[in-house]
Amino acid sequence: MTTTIEAPGIDITDSAQTYLAELLEKQNVEGIAVRIFITQPGTPYAETCLAYCRPGEEEPTDVKLELEKINVFLDKNSLAFLEEAVVDFNADRMGGQLTIKAPNAKMPKVNADSPLEDRINYTLYSEINPGLAAHGGEIKLVELTEDKVAILAFGGGCQGCAAVDLTLKDGVEKTLMDRIPELAGIRDVTDHTDTTNAYYR
Repeated sequence: MTTTIEAPGIDITDSAQTYLAELLEKQNVEGIAVRIFITQPGTPYAETCLAYCRPGEEEPTDVKLELEKINVFLDKNSLAFLEEAVVDFNADRMGGQLTIKAPNAKMPKVNADSPLEDRINYTLYSEINPGLAAHGGEIKLVELTEDKVAILAFGGGCQGCAAVDLTLKDGVEKTLMDRIPELAGIRDVTDHTDTTNAYYR
């Protein structure tokens, strides 16, 4: 059952609609629409995608936008990340270019009620990783144990860095524990000293 609503925070400009309407017409498929979705929303790897959507190819939970010139299906899980998104078409001598700008695609949408994993990822991506990026490093959450210990993997410039223990204990743990008080602690995925770590039993 697709829901039909007003455009939820996404702006598909008139020029983009005209361009997409022409593309859809060339497909010669009755009732063909456009579907917009984001892969890996809320992470630095988010990609905003736009695809043809023939009748029946939409997901049952999709939100349908009935615009003046085209119909658009929006993936339900991508909706929050499509806030303030703009789909535009700029005509030029080469024919033109369709652009999709989704400033919130990579931003984790979290609040106090979000799952613990989401809140840890949000803190890593928004506060901790930007500082490590200058050194080519990044930290990912690998697992959250039942006793609320975050198992973290250090990638890029952090691996093999002698400062990893200091960085881990001082900066990262302090930031995470300040932001997420219910977290019991953090551990590096390569920590061989702790045999309770499921990875090296």
